[in-house]
Amino acid sequence: MFRSLRRALCAAAAALLLMLAGVGAQTVHADPADRAAAPGAGYWHTSGRQMLDAAGQPVRIAGINWFGFETANYTPHGLWARDYKSMIDQMKSLGYNTIRLPYSDDLFKSGTVPNSIDFSGGKNADLQGLGSLQIMDRIVAYAGQGGLKVVLDRHRPDAAGQSALWYTSAVPESTWIANLKALATRYRGNSTVIGIDLHNEPHDPACWGCGDTTRDWRLAAQRAGNAVLSVNPELLIFVEGVQTFNGVSGWWGGNLMGVAQYPVQLDVPNRVVYSAHDYATSVAQQSWFSDPTFPANMPGIWDKYWGYIFKQNIAPVWVGEFGTTLQSTIDQKWLAALVSYLRPTSTYGADSVSWTFWSWNPNSGDTGGILKDDWTTVDTVKDGYLASVKAPGFPGGGGDPGDPGDPGGGTAACTAAYTVSSDWGGGFNAEVKVTNSGTTALKSWKVTWTWPGTQKVTSMWNASYTQSGATVTASNADHNGALAVGGSASFGFGGAPGGGGAPAVSCTAT
Repeated sequence: MFRSLRRALCAAAAALLLMLAGVGAQTVHADPADRAAAPGAGYWHTSGRQMLDAAGQPVRIAGINWFGFETANYTPHGLWARDYKSMIDQMKSLGYNTIRLPYSDDLFKSGTVPNSIDFSGGKNADLQGLGSLQIMDRIVAYAGQGGLKVVLDRHRPDAAGQSALWYTSAVPESTWIANLKALATRYRGNSTVIGIDLHNEPHDPACWGCGDTTRDWRLAAQRAGNAVLSVNPELLIFVEGVQTFNGVSGWWGGNLMGVAQYPVQLDVPNRVVYSAHDYATSVAQQSWFSDPTFPANMPGIWDKYWGYIFKQNIAPVWVGEFGTTLQSTIDQKWLAALVSYLRPTSTYGADSVSWTFWSWNPNSGDTGGILKDDWTTVDTVKDGYLASVKAPGFPGGGGDPGDPGDPGGGTAACTAAYTVSSDWGGGFNAEVKVTNSGTTALKSWKVTWTWPGTQKVTSMWNASYTQSGATVTASNADHNGALAVGGSASFGFGGAPGGGGAPAVSCTAT
């Protein structure tokens, strides 16, 4: 609670356009041939605590927040430094399968003009001359082509800042609902957009179940949710908590204690997903951080505020925001404990709590982001905390049907990330992670790189290789060539001499 304004605006930015590399998605252990289709296709619905795709397969959101539409830039941040497609590609290469896109109602005003976009060198070329909602269309289309889902987040009534209630004197409830319906209509038939987060972080004086229609967020969520479903009944309705329930306070939007007594009831069944926000001390201090049993006390805290909804099979839970600068030991312990609480994908699969990390952006003042300040380099420590709860991507091709950039049919493609794990001068060890970045399952893959020095492979595991001069070609082993969409596999090797950095790698898929 008492959150500071996280959405710090950057006035200037680096002018780098990167060559993408990163850590891939979670390794998929199941044989793709044993599955009728990769999970995630089509629109989703709920069943108990799970979200299910159009074929009834359970799915897990494991995503990232990319903010900016809700600020006075009226477009996602970082486009002053990079092409939007390169950033979405990088999100995918790191194993994030969903983007939460915050926006404000300013996007629907005729005088709103997106700004701070770099068009030099061909960057963002297809965004030139577009309005904010048209830019959103392009982002949704490209994300969908790559197999990412999108959750739209009504973050603020206007770019000036957060609001405790879902309406203000300048933006009444009628405007809020009309704009929600406009977005639901805009993306009707486009299953890349799986749902809408109705309002970000309701807090005092917002209440849950008090019956006062001017303050009762649960009743407002029902009104807005039913309005959205009246024009697009396929969408999920994401409902955040409040700050205080029955005198017990927590994070803004993070208190869902009232759901047990006052659940959100919509006209279309199986559409509600409850969303909690949870933060560490870099955002604000809370009493539980100074408990002598910390961090062992945290599962009980999370159970009380929102985890019981999942554990009691009431509805799915999505931690729509959580983040930290990771500067303090307390914050490091908090993040490790929360990731464990969210349930590792390798053990629980999609029967887990879903999440979108705050944030992709480095310019979040009290959390920082997955990207560092150059808008290119990955904070591998922060990203590494999330590795165990990342999840496979989804079938691609779900972009705007009217977008001329939509590809036809499945595309076989892969990316590879090369990491030196140890270097002792006379030799080194390295790992390469291969990720299926296409829209169809892979049968095999091979990775090629050329060292600038005299390095030679001395041994390799989980792949076979040939080396000609400084060029190495590594091909999959029998057991790890088949990769589902979004799936990944790794191989490692030893080399000599040491002292070589990570070369550029290329990946070829079939």
